[in-house]
Amino acid sequence: MIDPLFWETLWLTFKLAITTTTILFVIGIPIAALLGTNQFRGKPILDALISMPLVLPPSVLGYYLLVAYSPDNFPGNLLKEWFDVQLAFSYEGIVIGSVIFSLPFMISPIQSGLQNLPSSLSEACATLGKNKWTTLYKVLLPNIKPSLLTAGVLTFAHTIGEFGVVLMIGGNLQGRTRVASIAIYDELQDLHPEIANRYALILFAVTFTLLIAINLINRKQSVWKPF
Repeated sequence: MIDPLFWETLWLTFKLAITTTTILFVIGIPIAALLGTNQFRGKPILDALISMPLVLPPSVLGYYLLVAYSPDNFPGNLLKEWFDVQLAFSYEGIVIGSVIFSLPFMISPIQSGLQNLPSSLSEACATLGKNKWTTLYKVLLPNIKPSLLTAGVLTFAHTIGEFGVVLMIGGNLQGRTRVASIAIYDELQDLHPEIANRYALILFAVTFTLLIAINLINRKQSVWKPF
């Protein structure tokens, strides 16, 4: 019989992935639209900041977030004094870390999709008197459904495999911050390879299935005509 803690850890892993993906859809689409449809002076800097998690060691990002969460520093002290919130070694803390660490996986596909759309779509909407937000949500986004799907799947898959950032800022607290990737490492350290293998197989199966599904769906939608 599988230990209930095993399922609790898996549930927390997928809960974190769903929460992170949902938040990033909300904040990622406007940022991707800003980068994909506009030219402005600070764009290279914003692009670089968003892409940093792709090349920055997770431990570095985790370290600076842990410093920010500390009550000894301004952000952490403000949250503690005003809202009685402690982000270090908490579920909320690893959600914020996951959002930052997975940001480029959400923004890059959407930004690329918007940049590949013909400018005539936006120009036609402007001629009809539509504002930028109406144009984005009613015209542009429906025309990049494969990019939106790719962004969501990549973000979800990346989040369930996170290790360094989550470990640095969340530790290994059962039911609060212990996700499957940390459990795999922990079980191997405790000489329980069969339990580690269960976690690994499930994560592998879920990720592989998602990537196969997205490839099949995008192949079908590649011949889809919007109007």
